[in-house]
Amino acid sequence: MPTEQGSPSQQDLRPDEPVVRPATRLLREFLEVSELFERSLGAELEVNPTDLEAMEHLLMSGPLGPSELARRLGISTASTTTAIDRLVALGHVTREPNPKDRRGVLVVPQEASRDRAMRRLMPMILGLDAELDSFSAEEQEAITLYLRRVVDLY
Repeated sequence: MPTEQGSPSQQDLRPDEPVVRPATRLLREFLEVSELFERSLGAELEVNPTDLEAMEHLLMSGPLGPSELARRLGISTASTTTAIDRLVALGHVTREPNPKDRRGVLVVPQEASRDRAMRRLMPMILGLDAELDSFSAEEQEAITLYLRRVVDLY
């Protein structure tokens, strides 16, 4: 159990673990819960982690060319083609002609898949955002600063 000062007690310490503050432990727990949520969302959409990540990029950025999607995913264009094939077969995306390059195609997320994912994501996102209402403006600034620094460290 943490002491009043927020540092772990001697009984909480393990020789192989570094001493970290409760906020850092909670951040680790958040990352684990976030991963579980993504797995659950992937299972609901019937996609593997790579395909879910591809869908996330498409939902956030809109239609992308296969090469750009491969770059964002950090995988080969051949692997990206396979992922796109799976997403097309499931009805999550379509391949459409690129209006700016008549030889190219764009991978376009389908509205029904977007809606399905957002029905699951938006309550969580809005719930997280609503939690901030219980903090003062100064506390919200501190939380934002901390999270900005965490993102920058990652």
